Amino acid sequence: MDPLEVARWQFGITTVYHFLMVPLTIGLGIVLVAMQTAWHRTGKEQYLRMTKFWGKIFMINFIMGVATGLVQEFQFGMAWSEYSRFVGDVFGAPLAMEALIAFFLESVFIGIWVFGWGRVRPRVHLTVLWLAVAGSVVSAYFILAANAFMQHPVGVEYVDGRAQMVDFWAVMTNPTLLVHFPHTIFGALAVAGSMLLGIGWYHLWKRRKEGIDTVDEHGYVVVGSTGSKARDDVDYKGWRSSFRWGGWIAIVAFLGTAFTGHTQAQMMIQQQPLKMAAAEAACHDGTGFSLLSVASRDGEGATTCNDVVGVFEIPGLLSFLAHNDFTTPVEGVNSLIPQYEEAFGTHLPDDPRYGERAGSEIEYLPIMEVTYWGFRLMITFGGIAAVAAALGLWIGRKGTVPHDKTLMKMA
Repeated sequence: MDPLEVARWQFGITTVYHFLMVPLTIGLGIVLVAMQTAWHRTGKEQYLRMTKFWGKIFMINFIMGVATGLVQEFQFGMAWSEYSRFVGDVFGAPLAMEALIAFFLESVFIGIWVFGWGRVRPRVHLTVLWLAVAGSVVSAYFILAANAFMQHPVGVEYVDGRAQMVDFWAVMTNPTLLVHFPHTIFGALAVAGSMLLGIGWYHLWKRRKEGIDTVDEHGYVVVGSTGSKARDDVDYKGWRSSFRWGGWIAIVAFLGTAFTGHTQAQMMIQQQPLKMAAAEAACHDGTGFSLLSVASRDGEGATTCNDVVGVFEIPGLLSFLAHNDFTTPVEGVNSLIPQYEEAFGTHLPDDPRYGERAGSEIEYLPIMEVTYWGFRLMITFGGIAAVAAALGLWIGRKGTVPHDKTLMKMA
């Protein structure tokens, strides 16, 4: 198997299972700060229970995120040593600051928070949580700075085959970074809100199933109606608050994710138009957004872009997503590839650093099936989750959830 493909698969898999942990850690950390702050200000025990329960989930994800992140960093040198040499001067600054400032901040103070219950003053205990969560958010910013550079290089000069940073602040205020960062934070909050909603739903459903809570003739909850089997009222309030907090956080976060994602797509049209065209399977210039496209394949099994046909298309929507109007055409793959070839060439340089690929033809077009369906599945699942959050809040408006196993499984 091609070593390049192996390295790509390895890094891709590592990134995927690392990022399974990261959004929940960031989003849940922010929510955890709100929970403990609410307990500190009101003294209500339900917020204390929520903080301790969700704090355990936060810690598990934090530890797993650190472990998978370390593997990812090792792969920079093990599988991508030449690339690391090329961009090391640029990547070194944000990644070093992430480790020395953000990671140390969250690592030190998260330990004080975990072992400080009952040992430090409540105000100090709350402060260290704020600092730990702030560290995780700042950590995300530094890492996204490195990622944004790969999408849109700024603040560098290319000297002797290496990228040398000449403007640190240009790297740290990269326009791509300033759009990526809020999109990532909103996405993290959407994940955290969805988890709160789902687990809160399960526990409210479990209380109904066990007969702890019932409903009156109007459908409103009667808490602890079974006497000796009833759990305390604080238990109910904790799960009820988690349920409602999760629903509202998810709705707001999904709206924020959609807005920032729209902004991100428009920036991608300007900076990386071919990537966006591939995500839309837009082989030809046009204005319509394809809900479903089909394509033939050539003799080697590759997608033939000239034969891509939109089966269901919304006229003008792609133009709106790209330009905020419904008439401006969006350039397709067939128009963009010649522009890329004119700007960057058709073949790699005949340079020993490229190894056996020196002088080979450059393939500018990514695998359209992956980008096209990945983009649509992301939007579809995000939309379903947002609708589910709104539906959950409506169903649970009377203080509990239906005694329905199917709805519980969906939650």
